Amino acid sequence: MTALPLNEVLMLLAALVAAGLAGGVIAGLFGVGGGTVIVPAVFYAFEVLGIGGEGNLHTAIGTSLLTIVATSWRSLRAHRTHGAVDEGVLKTWTPWVAVGALVGAAVAGVTSMAGLALVYAVCLAAVAAQMGLMPEGHALRKDLPTGWGRRGLGTVIGGLSAMMGIGGGSFGGMLMSLCGRPIHQAVATASGFGVAIGTAATLGFVVFGWDAGGRPPLSLGYVNVPGAVVMAVLTTAVAPWGAKLAHSLDRRVLRKAFALYLLVAAALVVAKAV
Repeated sequence: MTALPLNEVLMLLAALVAAGLAGGVIAGLFGVGGGTVIVPAVFYAFEVLGIGGEGNLHTAIGTSLLTIVATSWRSLRAHRTHGAVDEGVLKTWTPWVAVGALVGAAVAGVTSMAGLALVYAVCLAAVAAQMGLMPEGHALRKDLPTGWGRRGLGTVIGGLSAMMGIGGGSFGGMLMSLCGRPIHQAVATASGFGVAIGTAATLGFVVFGWDAGGRPPLSLGYVNVPGAVVMAVLTTAVAPWGAKLAHSLDRRVLRKAFALYLLVAAALVVAKAV
């Protein structure tokens, strides 16, 4: 594989740095996976620079998943110091979330870029609808399901999160909030889901993309190593800034604005991939 010209290397690095900074702030500000910012940014960087090919969206998602391991672990540790994590929920839901993440990685591995873009866009639109239309604290039931309900929903959360390259905050946190859990506990506990999703799904994206064509240089399967390193460092470093910023701004306006961004990002990814 031919080496990239220096100007394209610098442009790619700039795009990764920008995505990492934005993803970390967004994760701390809204409690959603930085992958909602990282995946579109990295995918567009690959496409605009003409790097890789059919595996670009898969690689953007796999790269985002690896960064989630670091950011979710740091977030989980911070939330535990404040006693905000429901350890019982984390223990009983995590195995099913991890199974779902592996299943999602396997499905993504055999899905075309256009098909994966459609899944990503639909799920991103669902997250946008939840953030833009549903008030915080709105509950549909008094507590989380158990038994087969827990197994099924945990698997779905892991699978969809893996196919989108996001952590547990988007779907896991939303589910816990809808089941009557306080928003701070929901965000804190769902950060633990992110550790399981990121670890299991990253392994899956490496394995299922090992011999795939159309991947950017320096990728292990569907995980771009330089991109993951740059973004993991940056998102981990700046996530606390987002958390501090959340306390000084009007969250209602910010949530609606970010929901609009998600809809635009979903449309752009589909337009570029299909």
